[in-house]
Amino acid sequence: MVLDDLGSSLRDSLGKLSGQTRVTEEDIEEIVKEIQRSLLQADVEVSLVMDLSDSIKERALEEEPPGGTSARDHVLSIVYEEMVDLVGESTDIPLENQTILLAGLQGSGKTTTSAKMAWWFSKKGLRPAIVQTDTFRPGAYDQAKEMAGRAEVDFYGDPDEEDPVKIARDGLEATSDADVHIVDTAGRHALEDDLIDEIEDIEREVNPDRNLLVLDAAIGQGAKDQARQFDDSIGIEGVIVTKLDGTAKGGGALTAVNETDSSIAFLGSGETIQDIERFEPSGFISRLLGMGDLKQLTERVERAMQETQDEEEDWDPEDMLKGEFTLKDMRRQMQAMNNMGPLDQVMDMIPGMGGGLMDELPDDAMDVTQDRMRSFEVIMDSMTEAELENPRAIGANQVERIARGSGKSEERVQELLEQHKMMSQTLKQFQGMGQGNMERMMKKMQGGGGGGGGGGGMGGLGPFGD
Repeated sequence: MVLDDLGSSLRDSLGKLSGQTRVTEEDIEEIVKEIQRSLLQADVEVSLVMDLSDSIKERALEEEPPGGTSARDHVLSIVYEEMVDLVGESTDIPLENQTILLAGLQGSGKTTTSAKMAWWFSKKGLRPAIVQTDTFRPGAYDQAKEMAGRAEVDFYGDPDEEDPVKIARDGLEATSDADVHIVDTAGRHALEDDLIDEIEDIEREVNPDRNLLVLDAAIGQGAKDQARQFDDSIGIEGVIVTKLDGTAKGGGALTAVNETDSSIAFLGSGETIQDIERFEPSGFISRLLGMGDLKQLTERVERAMQETQDEEEDWDPEDMLKGEFTLKDMRRQMQAMNNMGPLDQVMDMIPGMGGGLMDELPDDAMDVTQDRMRSFEVIMDSMTEAELENPRAIGANQVERIARGSGKSEERVQELLEQHKMMSQTLKQFQGMGQGNMERMMKKMQGGGGGGGGGGGMGGLGPFGD
């Protein structure tokens, strides 16, 4: 995720304040230097870095911590508030009829982003349509059409037409029934005059409600000139930062937001349609500092459970809290977890589970977990209906047969059965629990957000261990 190095170094610095009742000027100087170093390495503009660090230093030295608040938590709160102020508010994206124009250089991820945004709007109950106007890049039409098909949204493009303005006009007419029109424009390898002229002509034709600039997280300091030229040309209301799943620094996006006096609208990561989320500054910084993001987590859980129910029409997740927990239930739960997205992203959203805890894990820890889940699914595919319904009755001979049929080891089959047993025991603790008790338990889990114990109640609810 963008600025991960900053989050790690900040957590290290703040950890040194644990147990202290007051902070010295030397403590603050060290933390401020870490912030400056990390932000500059992440390609955030120098003036923004100095303004932020000056504000943190002034507040940390002058403000008295509230009663009962540790020095670490007080400084953490200040860093959190100032970082949220730095990234600014989220771009206003109303859930209503509108036309959105996407601008950006070639390779920034506009075409993929247009499909992701269309999918996002469709999940909000609107009917989106993508209008592909890129006549410059070979394969742009085919890619856009294929991505729109994956998102299951309306699409218009004309591979035989050379005039992008005519394509835009015809596209809006052909998809007039859509609630949201997303117009994908051509990019170039650099900001040539013909790109600017073309996008200005398209903008005049479609008269969009908002223009969004798509930026690769690796853009670095080049984001400043790019953002200024697009803003001077068509006006930029928001920025979409893409490719956050790589090793990109991402700080250039913050510079672009400042340069255009706009805000961040969406964050994109990965190649699948679902790898997009609305930018929420408080949740973004909270995850960066290892404090979790329950709002985004809840949204992902609800979406994943709904998608799993759509795939398995006869399954209601609440049934797991009523009767016997079977391997079929476990497989459906694993499918829901897959629908939530990469596990490292999900872990970052759980208070007490992301941040510092994730720093201590090997780089491939989440990949190992994903592989383990996939191997469990393969093993379950080699079981009979009776075994899936009653895993406790599986004996040694059946384990041997299942291992042979799935191509997995007998030890891995036993791991699956042990994991099922643990999850079943955990769910039994929830059975019969009243709504009031459930709500109190969730509030207790959320209350542990900053301290590292907030995820304690989650341990047996999924096949995380290895």
